[in-house]
Amino acid sequence: METEQSVYLKGHLLTAMPALNDPNFSKTVTCICEHSDEGAVGIIVNRQHPFLTGKEVFEELKIDCADEAKSIPIHIGGPVHIGEIFILHGPPFSWEGCIMITPSLAMSNTRDILESIAQSREPRSFIIALGCAGWAQNQLEMEIKKNSWLTCPVSPSLVFEISVESRWEATMKSMGIDPLLISDKAGQA
Repeated sequence: METEQSVYLKGHLLTAMPALNDPNFSKTVTCICEHSDEGAVGIIVNRQHPFLTGKEVFEELKIDCADEAKSIPIHIGGPVHIGEIFILHGPPFSWEGCIMITPSLAMSNTRDILESIAQSREPRSFIIALGCAGWAQNQLEMEIKKNSWLTCPVSPSLVFEISVESRWEATMKSMGIDPLLISDKAGQA
């Protein structure tokens, strides 16, 4: 008897196909932070909040912040837990509650990392996001089979060094795909 092996996508980027019309995910790039038999959790890395900055977040949390930290952009990490903060970051990884995604990327959401960011210390590479993306058991796998997503291993340079507006296209190109030539029609060979 043959069984289908599950492929977990922790440490991968999900890139929305052009036909994905859900407004929460249209043309998004999502870093998968956890994925198991129970489901998946990720952070969208290419959507910034239109008016929130670090200033408002640090004031709300009563965290003193340096002037340069006031202009930190806040990302929209996804439609789940929209009132919670998630930080996708590079080294160091010694924060309370730090969850390793790859050897060079982690997710945290504790006060110690926020206080450090507010004082412009460490980490140097990070995204502060409100909310996350979540998938129930087998939901992500079904969406991939329906041609809603392309996947590739996460690259910290795609997440932290490419401009937010260019991340979707840059991620497609990193997979050897010209986004202008990709079809918005699903199919199976």
